[in-house]
Amino acid sequence: MPQSIQPRFGFVNFAEKWNGRLAMMGILIGLSTELLTGQGILGQIGLG
Repeated sequence: MPQSIQPRFGFVNFAEKWNGRLAMMGILIGLSTELLTGQGILGQIGLG
């Protein structure tokens, strides 16, 4: 029997898992650079 292939776009488990993983990585990288440089994220990009 052929298996149904789920779409990879929209609100599907595949997309939501990757969205969550990338968001967690972004927060971790942002906090790490803030600790290493001593400046907030806005200060690092010249807005603060």
